Amino acid sequence: MSDQFSQASRALLVLAAVIIIIAGMKEAASLLVPFLLSIFIAVISLPAMNSLERSGLGAGLSLVIVILVVLTVGFLLYLLIGSSVNDFTRALPEYQQRITEQKTQLFNWLAGYGITVPAFIAGDVFDPNAVMRLLSAFFRNFGSILANSFLIFITVIFILLEAKSFSKKFAQISNDQSEFFSEFSGKLNSYMGIKTWTSAITGVLVTLWLWVLGVDNAQLWGVMAFFLNFVPNIGSIIAAVPAVLLALVQLGTGSAFMVAVGYLVINTVIGSVLEPRFMGKGLGLSTLVVFLSLVFWGWVLGPVGMLLSVPLTITVKLALDSKKETRWLGVLLGPA
Repeated sequence: MSDQFSQASRALLVLAAVIIIIAGMKEAASLLVPFLLSIFIAVISLPAMNSLERSGLGAGLSLVIVILVVLTVGFLLYLLIGSSVNDFTRALPEYQQRITEQKTQLFNWLAGYGITVPAFIAGDVFDPNAVMRLLSAFFRNFGSILANSFLIFITVIFILLEAKSFSKKFAQISNDQSEFFSEFSGKLNSYMGIKTWTSAITGVLVTLWLWVLGVDNAQLWGVMAFFLNFVPNIGSIIAAVPAVLLALVQLGTGSAFMVAVGYLVINTVIGSVLEPRFMGKGLGLSTLVVFLSLVFWGWVLGPVGMLLSVPLTITVKLALDSKKETRWLGVLLGPA
């Protein structure tokens, strides 16, 4: 009886600690988000730095090259996203007016065939303008994150400087901890490296396809496709919705259909052919876990938390898989 009471007390203490930690993370989101973005960028950059070092360049020169590349890419993204968001924000009232007109035409066409759409569906459920408002709020939030780019960049530098010493520090603690860190960091770097270049290919192809079709701000939707490709299963759908909706408003039904077909082909080839070939299925997440992580991290950290939701959950899964005692939890998070 006392053993059962002890186990129940331990479970309650763990649950209380988790709730307190989540509440603390939510309150400190403004501080945590730039730090987590720094870790995300550093994890992506570390394999490149290691490759340069293995090719014969010194550790210092490899670090300088990677830092310059990160700085250049960050500056280009800042210019690209900043100008595109400004253009999108200026054109937003016009897009909303067109959407309202097309929605009215659709309901009038249905009424001509005797189909009456209830008012609550027409006003609340079927509201494409809500997507545009959500996008505008997301871009404003992302812009505020970019304002902390200097802090993020400095943090990335310090993480890369300390990355080599992490395994040595764990080795000094114990061999088991050192093996755990090596296995964990190796799998995480491999996953993030493959996911990064497949996401980059996705973003470039989406940008080119939308540019050929004449959709406004094609580069902005390409950047969004790049980031949301880190969210498997549902990320490509979320990325396609605003682009298809914008094509419908701007160019008409035929162009919107072509945009949807382009997204379908690109994401099918990348997600079903390239990624499984190089990555395998061992680090995947179930569709339910992906959706729940999207909701959870979005609630805790805001819109940027939604972008980081799957990398964060993958990190948790890798940590669980690396320990025999918690491997069963990693299996529950994985696909069938």
